[in-house]
Amino acid sequence: WVARELSVPAAAVSRAAKELHEDLSGPIDEVINAARHLIEHPDASLDTLMEFVPGPDLPTGGTLLGLDQVRKAYETGRGVVRMRAKAETGPLPGSRGRQAITVTELPYAVGPEKIIEKITDEVNKSKRLTGIADVKDLTDRENGTRLVIECKVGVNPQALLADLYRLTPMEQSFGINNLVLVDGTPHTLGLKELLDVFLRHRYEVVTRRTRYRRRKREERLHLVEGLLKALLDIDKVIKLIRGSEDAKAARAGLMKRFTLSEIQANYILDTPLRRLTKYDKLELDAEHERLREEIAELSKILDDESMLKQVVSDELAKIAEDFPTPRRTALIDGDLKEVLAASQPAGPLEVADDPCQVILSATGLVARTAAESEEVSEKRRRSGRTKHDAVAAVVHTTARGQFLLVTSRGRAFKTDVLPLPVLPEQTGTVSLRGGMPATELVPIDDGERIVGIAPLGEQAEGAPGLALGTRSGVVKVCAPDWPVRADEFEVISLKDGDEVVGASWLTDGEETLVFVSSQAALLRFEASLVRPQGLKGGGMAGMKLPKDAHARFFGAVRTDDPEHGDPQVITATGQSVKMTPFEEYPAKGRATGGVRAHRFRAGENALVLAWVGPRPAGATDKGEPVELPDPDPRRDGAGHAHPGPDVIGHMIERA
Repeated sequence: WVARELSVPAAAVSRAAKELHEDLSGPIDEVINAARHLIEHPDASLDTLMEFVPGPDLPTGGTLLGLDQVRKAYETGRGVVRMRAKAETGPLPGSRGRQAITVTELPYAVGPEKIIEKITDEVNKSKRLTGIADVKDLTDRENGTRLVIECKVGVNPQALLADLYRLTPMEQSFGINNLVLVDGTPHTLGLKELLDVFLRHRYEVVTRRTRYRRRKREERLHLVEGLLKALLDIDKVIKLIRGSEDAKAARAGLMKRFTLSEIQANYILDTPLRRLTKYDKLELDAEHERLREEIAELSKILDDESMLKQVVSDELAKIAEDFPTPRRTALIDGDLKEVLAASQPAGPLEVADDPCQVILSATGLVARTAAESEEVSEKRRRSGRTKHDAVAAVVHTTARGQFLLVTSRGRAFKTDVLPLPVLPEQTGTVSLRGGMPATELVPIDDGERIVGIAPLGEQAEGAPGLALGTRSGVVKVCAPDWPVRADEFEVISLKDGDEVVGASWLTDGEETLVFVSSQAALLRFEASLVRPQGLKGGGMAGMKLPKDAHARFFGAVRTDDPEHGDPQVITATGQSVKMTPFEEYPAKGRATGGVRAHRFRAGENALVLAWVGPRPAGATDKGEPVELPDPDPRRDGAGHAHPGPDVIGHMIERA
């Protein structure tokens, strides 16, 4: 911007093939702030000026790496900067979680077509670039740059992105050469020198403009003074003009009789008499006074250097206000080598098939984490809560393995683990804030929900299978004889109007199965009482329900696992919430009605939420923590007045 204002763009004298020809000094407002600071502090250091202009700002955005090279360029006028495309990694929409790299900003003078051409060469010819399934250029005028690079299954997108930076123009070095013409002579200038030359130019422009404006006002003042003299006796002026033989005689008469200059006399003669008689003396007096004041102000600017600098500073501030220019290029501070080293991803391009866990939150988010992030003792549990920390289910699998997603329509989908977001390694409460909606992984219908997950492969061997409970009170244990070639299949034959309300994986058959009805009845019985069935089985009677009631909750819990805490029963009506130890409820036979778990208050007639399990954690639909009441030992108590949470899960932690 400074170069353009000086009318000496670097492109006019640059000979480098990859020079940055514009926007070398940053956005207009940054440069203006630096220039205004230099006006007030002529001895300002380069480091101080770089607080205002930390680095170049390129029209295509991107990221500039290593400000040490920028400082060198700002100090000497020459240097090399490293630019990097702005890219994000994440699930590819509509691909059931497959990863993709989306590029939204590119280095200066690099277009999407150059990136695609280089990727094609590196994939097909040199074969140095692997792991790419497809590249799509979705760039348009409305959305700007958008280059989508789809990853192959099993590829670490961060490692692939590092290869793209290394092998394609997505990362590129550019030379800075601030070669400009100053007084007709080429000079290589640093940032401060450029600003100095620019300010001298502005001082000169404002000085010439001020002189011109003062001269014009002085000329007008001279004419107004002549008119005021003529208006003192306008009748004599008119009589003299009419009585003169010619203009020359009239001019001489006016100059002699009224003490006018030749310019003033000519102006009066050039003015039609009808206009001359209409001049208002008060208006001329006001104009006379205004012109004198303006001339005095303009003279101050010309006579006082501090006034001149203030005018230049104020005008620059007005430009910054009228033309705000947000920074487009992001800057990463530090030594270039250190910045590049720090940006290298950990891990190989191909993700190893290491053990991991798949976690489903009560809010419907799913993610994976390393196997060493096991649940830890209740005594070591962090007291604090965090968003999306209510967990619905956990299964053990491997990074390149698969797991089952089970829906309320009784369908199961084999789903790859690898595309799932990886939770960051940290101790304490596990949060799925970085997870993805499980519904994006599978093609479900309107009204269909994800109700559980289950392991596949070696992790499922020897287990009884998947326990399912339906809205009508049907229970089924589906034996884990999953179809080998089908990725989608039914795990229960549902009657019309029925749906699955819960699906829990049984590890050894020692679990207790639990139903809670909308009428606040709880039924518990041993999982061993339910004979496993094949995929086509419709289950058996699980809970006997009154005519207008339905199952609100179904799940499997363990009562022999003190490490994870004793199970609790949570019931909520929308007006009251109750938490009671699970041990307070006696076991009953399968296909019975159970026992009352919540006494309704006036105005309450049904449960809106029920849950059974250890370490309960309430949350809103958006994952915000909701505090639960203290345990109430009365199994059929009325609970505490409270609207209650939207969902409930259990908390798990990492050591």
